Amino acid sequence: MKEYKYTINGNIYTVAVGDIDNNVAQVEVNGTPYKVELENKPAAAATVVKAPRPAAAPRTTTGEKVITKAAPAGAGAAVKAPLPGVILSVNCKVGDTVSSQDTVIVLEAMKMENAIKAGRDGKVTSVAVSNGESVLEGAVLVTIE
Repeated sequence: MKEYKYTINGNIYTVAVGDIDNNVAQVEVNGTPYKVELENKPAAAATVVKAPRPAAAPRTTTGEKVITKAAPAGAGAAVKAPLPGVILSVNCKVGDTVSSQDTVIVLEAMKMENAIKAGRDGKVTSVAVSNGESVLEGAVLVTIE
């Protein structure tokens, strides 16, 4: 038997539910046994969801496949997201010279703004995010050479 404790209008009830046979449940409330008839609802019709068919790869006007490659990360050290969040502002662009204490990204996580510092002196070789973008922990935000 499964046992539950309920408080109703300040009164505590200990309810033990036993076997259920033909929509009749054996229930014990504060030590008093009861037979409880359950409502017999018809089973809901199962919804069949068809898997979407994969779309064909895009092609150029000449019929060749269009292959998009990830933008190459610039050479150097990557500044990564310390926690998942949303990019509020990007304070640098490719070609900027930054010092280790410069804030390069402002990341909102758990309703707090986090200033992401460059971490080293150098030149920004790539910026992998934009304002409003959601990022996961460890995602590369900026690369500094």
